[in-house]
Amino acid sequence: MVQVWFMDDSKTDQRLDHHRSPPAFLEISELHKKTGVEYYKINADDYQNDPLLNELRAKRGYTYEDQITCSEECLPDYANKLKAFFTEHLHTDEEIRLILDGSGFFDVRDGDDNWLRIKVVKGDLIIIPAGIYHRFTLDINNFIQTRRYFIGEPVWAPHNRPADNMDCRKTYLQHLSESFVHLNKA
Repeated sequence: MVQVWFMDDSKTDQRLDHHRSPPAFLEISELHKKTGVEYYKINADDYQNDPLLNELRAKRGYTYEDQITCSEECLPDYANKLKAFFTEHLHTDEEIRLILDGSGFFDVRDGDDNWLRIKVVKGDLIIIPAGIYHRFTLDINNFIQTRRYFIGEPVWAPHNRPADNMDCRKTYLQHLSESFVHLNKA
């Protein structure tokens, strides 16, 4: 089950700081209110037939999907890819990830520019809105396998911070000011 907490502002390398306990967990509803990130629990062992995932795919128009395994053995240029994933950035499209195996952390910025850490494990599906600053890293297991979903052809380009003048960022901030009431949830 996904866990979410505020990260402290210490200068430690938070990418490698996997052993410290979070101060307090947030409810999933709070995560959505503060960031627009959506969370769903999916049957990862039979995701092709999961009714909720099929409903999300149809409702949101996901037409392309693929799979990625992040581990030292499976990911070409592993160290540089992890460094790039952990660089704070945004995308022009939603980032949809279903965790099939393993675990990791997605960090997202809230409206006050605080980091929220989202620990994901097998069966967790998160949807990170377009225009939100975020990053990803592995946990101490150094392994995650995910399905990625896209509307149309995938857009891989991250836009590193600062990218505040981009239309997707302006739209995201508008949704944030409206508490994400206009975004479609399944």
